[in-house]
Amino acid sequence: MPLRVRPREKLLPQVLGPELIAPCGMNCGLCTAYVRDKKGCLGCRAGDEGKSKSCLACTIRNCETLRWSESGFCVDCERFPCPRLKRLDVRYRTKYRMSMLENLQTIQATGIESFVASEQERWACPECGGLQCVHVPECVYCGHVWP
Repeated sequence: MPLRVRPREKLLPQVLGPELIAPCGMNCGLCTAYVRDKKGCLGCRAGDEGKSKSCLACTIRNCETLRWSESGFCVDCERFPCPRLKRLDVRYRTKYRMSMLENLQTIQATGIESFVASEQERWACPECGGLQCVHVPECVYCGHVWP
């Protein structure tokens, strides 16, 4: 299967930081939009430049309750998990081997720094050490296929 994303610069897991964890629990550093070279997105917490229309219109990112949340994460909301987050979680668990709900629960239990450290380890390619993109089944740098 040909790779759908081929960045010129290899990103290493160390680029992942707390600022790349979206309010919904998505690790934006693993997103195709973050990894790509052209029109790259800098994550949900960054400005609007480079974001797709769907990201700009995201009901979670634009949630009024979230704006007043102390942590800035959906897990603190009295409606957690809301229907939108549940649907998103099912899609990501099914297609991309990741759960936003599990991510948020881990952040709540262990803290953001511990979560980011575990993500750096989890998403490093065992062949080349590059940062894996969650949206493709193989390493975007060396082609290693993920189990």
